[in-house]
Parts: sequence; C-alpha cells; structure tokens
Amino acid sequence: MLRAVIVVILYVASVVGINASEQDTISTSQPLRPVTSAYMLETGSSNITDTYLTPLKYNGFDVAFQYERWQAMKFDPENWTMLLTAGIELHKTDNPARNATMWYLGANASWGMTHRWQLPQHITLAAGGSTGIDIGCLYNSRNGNNPASAKAAWTINLTGYATWNVTISRLPITLCYQPTIPITGVFFSPDYGELYYEIYLGTNSGLAHMAWWGNYFKMVNLLTADLHLGNTSLRLGYRNNILSTKVNDITTRMINHNFIIGVSGEWLSMSRRHHLDTTAKIISALY
Repeated sequence: MLRAVIVVILYVASVVGINASEQDTISTSQPLRPVTSAYMLETGSSNITDTYLTPLKYNGFDVAFQYERWQAMKFDPENWTMLLTAGIELHKTDNPARNATMWYLGANASWGMTHRWQLPQHITLAAGGSTGIDIGCLYNSRNGNNPASAKAAWTINLTGYATWNVTISRLPITLCYQPTIPITGVFFSPDYGELYYEIYLGTNSGLAHMAWWGNYFKMVNLLTADLHLGNTSLRLGYRNNILSTKVNDITTRMINHNFIIGVSGEWLSMSRRHHLDTTAKIISALY
C-alpha cells in the first residue's frame, strides 16, 4: 500500500514538472520586445515673445536634454508601439538692444501609442495619439515688479512617425521623422497685468483655459538619423519647436531650432528564471 502511494506521488510530481517546463517554454517563446532608448543633447537658436513681461522679441540660444523610450506593445507587438519621452531645456535670450536678458527653464514628459504599417523598401508609417505635460517659467530681470511668467499645460496630441532603414556605404542607418501636434488640453495663464502675488492671496479664478488651435498652437518636428555602429548607435538630428498662445490679451511665442547629437540602442530585459530563446521572434519598435 505504501509503495503504491509513493508511486502515485512520484507520477503526479513528474506531470507537474513537465507542465511547468512546458509553461516556461511557452513563456520564453513569446515574441521578444527590445526597448529602444535614446539620450540626446540639443542646442540651437531660441526666439521668445511674452507680452505679459515685455512687448519686445528676445533672441538667443537654448540647450536641452531629451530621453526617448520606444517599445512594441505586449498585446499586439507587430502593430502597436509605445513611446515615452522626458526632457529639460534652458533658454537664454536678449532684447534687440542687448541690455536685458530673459531666461526660460522648462521640463516636459509625454506618453503615447501608435499603430504602424510595414511598407515595402524597409519603410514604416505610424499614427496615433499621446498625452503630455509641459511646465516652465520665464524670468526677465529687467522687470522689478513682476519679473516671472509661469507656463504649464496638459495636452492631448496627434502624433506618429515615419522610418526608413537604409544602408549607405555599408553603414546601416535608420531615418525617422516624428511630428506632434496638440489638439486639445488645458493650459495656465493669468490676466493681463495680474500679479502673481494677487494669485497667492487668493485671486485664482480664470487661470485655467481650454486649449484649442485658436488660442494654443504647438508643433514639434523631430528628424533623426541613427548610425548603427554596433550595439550602440550614434544619433544625429534636428528638432523644431513652435509654441503660440493668445489668451487674456497675453501673447506668447516660443520658437527654437536645435541640432541634436546623442546615442541610441536596443536592450532586452530578461527574467532570471528563463533562458533566452534564440528561436523567439524579435519585434523592434523602430528598427
């Protein structure tokens, strides 16, 4: 009797072990979705107008750091991709007489999903949406009474990308163009001449405004070329940011043209419990 019980226990354990092994094989046979990350330094020209602080147009330069994280979505990796971005920027501009300086410090973050279509000749097109947050502050030391102007916006955007994988002189290159245009959202603006001290004291009505193309227009154009030198790629590119808002008789315009240099590459995150399945299909977000 005891021998029969032991035989049954060993049989059940072997079946469980086989099922677990099959589950491991199935789990590791799922498509691999490497993360494409990019770290970019940017610099270029900056043009700023903000009539809350001054009616003059200020010109100068800006520097920025941007991070991108691409990955195919888990639920339908061949057709859907996600993009996470984050960055900071600093602008230094002067008035036409060069006797006053206006600074801008800002940060941004966004997350979105796009549906993509694979076309012949190694071309990929994608379209979708994203949501993003932009915060920052303009500072003009020439204004003694009210030297700062805060900026904040949450937007829902149309976005997409077009990529082309090409080889030039045996060097693989990925060309990518990404446009982003907000279609609606909410942004912050005080009344013309309203002091921030008044807002601090409790005058806080009418500060949030619904964004639409009539009072809030923004467009970001990003063109990059990833030169695949090995596991890590050299990224060169150009970014154009256009922001134009008009509300409460306050007009703000910020335009900059930036040159980009950075690094990009693909990384796989694997669980320690599973071995890399060399037969699994690799689905890249861009490449």
